[in-house]
Parts: sequence; structure tokens; C-alpha cells
Amino acid sequence: MLMQRVVTALVLLPLLLALVWFAPTPWLYAVLGVVGLVMAWEWTAFMGLNARPALRVAYLALTALVLAAVWFSPVNGPALSWALAPVALVWLLMPLRFRNFPGNGAIAAPVMAVAGQLMIASTLISIAALHGLPGGVFKLLFVLFLVFVADTGAYFAGRAFGRRKLAPKISPGKTIEGAIGGLLLCAVWGAVAGSFAFGLQAPAAIAMLVALSVIAAVVSIIGDLTESMLKRSVGLKDSGHILPGHGGILDRVDSIVAATPVMLLGLRLCGLV
Repeated sequence: MLMQRVVTALVLLPLLLALVWFAPTPWLYAVLGVVGLVMAWEWTAFMGLNARPALRVAYLALTALVLAAVWFSPVNGPALSWALAPVALVWLLMPLRFRNFPGNGAIAAPVMAVAGQLMIASTLISIAALHGLPGGVFKLLFVLFLVFVADTGAYFAGRAFGRRKLAPKISPGKTIEGAIGGLLLCAVWGAVAGSFAFGLQAPAAIAMLVALSVIAAVVSIIGDLTESMLKRSVGLKDSGHILPGHGGILDRVDSIVAATPVMLLGLRLCGLV
């Protein structure tokens, strides 16, 4: 299992870096749109549609239409911040649902259907918006690696100091100490890598970026816990099997789909992009 995970990562990471580095933004959005369709297919399992292939295919078709509409709409431009605001609010309020899990029951299928579209579209258009900025390659890589830094810091801090469970009914392996370690490492990442990626020199601007990095790292944890909660509510171990040793696409990007829209919205509101 470990070897499968390592091999998969060694294959996918260079492909992702090459795509971000060399592809024009429209092509990046198009390629990631295909990934978005895989995410949509996996999401239908959370909606309880495993035995209804026609509805699953229809949901994929709807996802493709939504992604195309978003690209050719004002959301891909002046209306982006307005579109991301409710998405960010949902992510920030999601921990309220963690408190009563599993007693609060499953989320209704129509709500899940809308949530899946918002999640996929907001993630992909946020990635494209970051990539399309001046110096966007570095800005996008900063945000993507911010999530990796949060995971890495949480892993090592959790192993070294982890005692108290963060959300034992949802993800028993996560600890409060691990989460704190991840957030601290993200603060360092924001100060060092962020000041380079965004060309910041003023202490106030760097401080804002560090604060945003920590907030985005918190939301990345929320995204991870949300996917774990949804899997447990429908009895799934993994969201899919497309990535050997890793499970599904959603298993790998659950933190990114939460953190990226929130980070971009914060950057825009703070005038850092």
C-alpha cells in the first residue's frame, strides 16, 4: 500500500507541476474540468446513487454544463468574489455539523447535489483565477503547497505530540496537537514562501498573508473532516479507486477544494491580488 501511494504520487506530482507551469489558463481549466467530472462521479456515491447509473451520468453532464457556464460567465471575472463568498461561508460553518455527528443524519440528496456543483465549480474557477494572475504560477503553487504543508505539519506534530483527538467520531487519527503543528508550519510557509510568491515586502501585507494562510489551513482541515464525515455517513471507506494506494480523487483533494476558494477570496478582499 505504501509503495503504491509513493509511486502514484511520483507520477502525478510532476504531471500537475508541468500542467501548472506550461499550460495556458484555459487549458488548465479544461484539463482540470476532466478531473472535476471524476470528482462528480465520486460525489454521486455520497448521494446514494451507486445503483442508479443513469442518474450518475446525468449528474456528470450537469457538471460539465456548469463548468462551461462558469467559465463563460461573469463569475470568471468581476463577479468572482461575490460567487465565492457563500461558498466560503458554508465551509466556515461546516464544523457546526461535526458537533452532532452521527446523530444529525444524512444530508438530503438535493442539498448534496447542489453542494457538489458548488464545490467543484468554485475549486476549479479559483485555481484558474490564481493561475491567470501576473506571476500566477507561483501564486497557485503557493496555495496548493499550503495544503500539503498543513498535512505534513499535522502528520509529524501528531506523531510526536498528539494526545487529544480532534474529531474522534469522524477521523480518529487526527489530533489537536497535530492540527496546531500544521497551522504553525503554514504560518512559516506564508511568511517565507508567500512573501516571495506575492512579491510582498511591507510587514503589514506579509502579516495579512500569514493570517490568511492560517485561516486557509484551518479550512483545509474542515474540508478533510467533511469528506470523512460524508464517507462515514454512507459507509464508504474511500471515495473511489482511481488512484492506486490513495483511493479516489476526492480523497486526495478534499482539503484543496475547501482551502482554495477561501484563500482566493481572502486575497482579493485584502487587496493582495
